[in-house]
Amino acid sequence: MGELFFVFLNVVTPVFILVLIGNFIGRRLNVESRSLSKIAYYVFVPAFVFNIFSEAKIEAELASQMVIFIFVTQISVAMLGFLVGKILGRSKEVVAAFVIIATFGNVGNFGLQLIFFRFGEVSRIPSTVYFLAIVFISFVICVGAASWATSGGMQAVFSVFKTPALLALIPAMALNLSDVEVPIFLSRMSGLLGQAMIPVMLVTLGVQMNEIVKISINFNVIAASTVRLIGGPILALLLAPHFDLEGIERSTGILQAAMPCAVLASIIAIEYKLVPEFVTTTVLFSTLYSIITLTVLLTFI
Repeated sequence: MGELFFVFLNVVTPVFILVLIGNFIGRRLNVESRSLSKIAYYVFVPAFVFNIFSEAKIEAELASQMVIFIFVTQISVAMLGFLVGKILGRSKEVVAAFVIIATFGNVGNFGLQLIFFRFGEVSRIPSTVYFLAIVFISFVICVGAASWATSGGMQAVFSVFKTPALLALIPAMALNLSDVEVPIFLSRMSGLLGQAMIPVMLVTLGVQMNEIVKISINFNVIAASTVRLIGGPILALLLAPHFDLEGIERSTGILQAAMPCAVLASIIAIEYKLVPEFVTTTVLFSTLYSIITLTVLLTFI
């Protein structure tokens, strides 16, 4: 019980306080989340990725195992969301929303910092590998599911390759693999910008939550949140041994699979007119619900 309280106080609480600060200033100062999220998306996130991977030391074989593992986990949890929606007899649109909620976890805002607080600097590289892989596969699955439900185009699936974080990965890996030392000015600049990523993203999440107008908690919201918060880590826990993952690579992968639904899921739902009220409400509810699930998981993982 003491360990549980320690994790809640020192690992989970600091992250949620930043979200609450964002929610407070969003209401009091009329801050718009769109401007903050754009800065994070186009500046802070790619700088963070470049800074981490330009100097990262990780075996190619291990990185491949991690990426394949998390791809399989994401596809599995997407299938679970689909099955739960179908078993409940929901409409095509709601089933697709279940898939989106199940798949797109908040692995950037929440995942990176929670894992860092729990395990320290040693977790930075593996959690970032999972972050990039999950964002990539989640966009593909979620846009595909939305297109299936609304008969929309699939062009957005290919736009994932233009994601700034993935583009920043190219020069970072080129420098890393060539053993060329990153110029000090570039390392310091990307480091400073990268350090701003997580606090800005957490505050932005609070501002975004303040912009959710209609909140209606129902069985669908609870069921979809449970698939994301409990189904995700259970599947990751079951799959990890098949990829020979141990230690920090195993723990960070399971934790990244346990994060609440990301705001990006609601953006996709709004873009495709896919029951956006349901998805945005689930983003908020799953974030609050995760206070319990993540505290428990972070304690025993």
